[in-house]
Amino acid sequence: MKRIVILGAGESGAGAAVLAKKEGFDVFVSDMSTIADKYKALLDSHGISWEEGRHTEERILGADEIVKSPGIPDTAPMMVKVKAKGIHVISEIELAGRYTDAKMVCITGSNGKTTTTSLIYHIFKKAGYDAGLAGNIGKSLALQVAESPHEYYIIELSSFQLDNMYDFRANIAILLNITPDHLDRYNYCMQNYVNAKMRIIQNQTPSDAFVYWNDDPVVKRELGKHDIKAGRYPFAETREPGCVGYVEKGEYTIERPTVFRMSQDELGLAGKHNLYNSLAAGIAANLAGIDHEVIRQGLSDFPGVEHRLERVTTVNGVLYVNDSKATNVDACWYALESMKTKVVLILGGKDKGNDYNAIKDLVAQKCSGLVYLGADNSKLHSFFDGMGIPVRDTHSMKDCVEACREMALPGETVLLSPCCASFDLFKNMEDRGEQFKALVRNL
Repeated sequence: MKRIVILGAGESGAGAAVLAKKEGFDVFVSDMSTIADKYKALLDSHGISWEEGRHTEERILGADEIVKSPGIPDTAPMMVKVKAKGIHVISEIELAGRYTDAKMVCITGSNGKTTTTSLIYHIFKKAGYDAGLAGNIGKSLALQVAESPHEYYIIELSSFQLDNMYDFRANIAILLNITPDHLDRYNYCMQNYVNAKMRIIQNQTPSDAFVYWNDDPVVKRELGKHDIKAGRYPFAETREPGCVGYVEKGEYTIERPTVFRMSQDELGLAGKHNLYNSLAAGIAANLAGIDHEVIRQGLSDFPGVEHRLERVTTVNGVLYVNDSKATNVDACWYALESMKTKVVLILGGKDKGNDYNAIKDLVAQKCSGLVYLGADNSKLHSFFDGMGIPVRDTHSMKDCVEACREMALPGETVLLSPCCASFDLFKNMEDRGEQFKALVRNL
């Protein structure tokens, strides 16, 4: 009996373990952290052996194959030993793909993944399609394949997941953009990160579709390096030669595989970045043969994604917006670009090799104040303090929200769009956003 070891027992790891067990493997799960009770119960109910708070080397290095949580870097001590032993390492998505013939709609990009994935899923469900939501959001793909299989899966893929995918095939691959992110995981080499993102098109055939933003300079450069077999479906903000999706004179248009049009004013999501997300989602739905009226309704009534430009409330004439999902500089750029008022901007967290020059002009134009929120705000101080904008230094969400309350004037917006990961002060970006919303609502 072949032995599979799962490293990491979160949503993806626990799901991978259940699927591997179902497919007849000898399965062992190991997590250096504490395993959540719900995942312990899931593993126990399937008779799967697990450990927490340690990695037992002899049990791990005896594996025929290892499924690694995307959060574990290759530089982790156990991964160094795994590599030295020559054990094949895959992602949960790769494992799941081996045991399903479902159609895969896969979305990646530095920004917009969650919104676009959620919007596509919204449209597919509205159309009555048998679809599952998986990847970085939703339930584990492997667990769904094992216990509640679907005809379609709408999958948000991070670069970390793509790193350990080899034979998996996306029937519809969507690449929204590529801007610097997670460079700390890629030896601070942008090309390494780019290479991970481009893996979304590997294994595609002429019967598949590749949907991408035509104006992204990195994507444009990379297209010439790859033998792309899938049909190409580029989109752009305005009509350009060869583009399948665009907006012209206020009309949202998709030209292939069938012509679909609606007024741009009908789109439920506002902002330039969401126009790109809506074009990508509309093209995917059109490729899947969804009725045009359903696509129109889905694009119109989608409520948006939590922690992404989420309007929390207005207090004393000040609007508070939760954009905790903005964990890189480009995401913050789009958030600032969409603001119609002066902004008190909350920045900070675990820096991933950020270059803040990309937002410097927008900060100068739109920000009336900056509030730093991080364990170490020195990089923010050295970059922004000389701009002449009032700044406050905080190290907890409570102090941050209080500083914002003191700084923001009626008619302004307080925007949490931190540019950074959350792990210095918070469990994750959701925890950061939830703390922000709770404190704001108590003002």
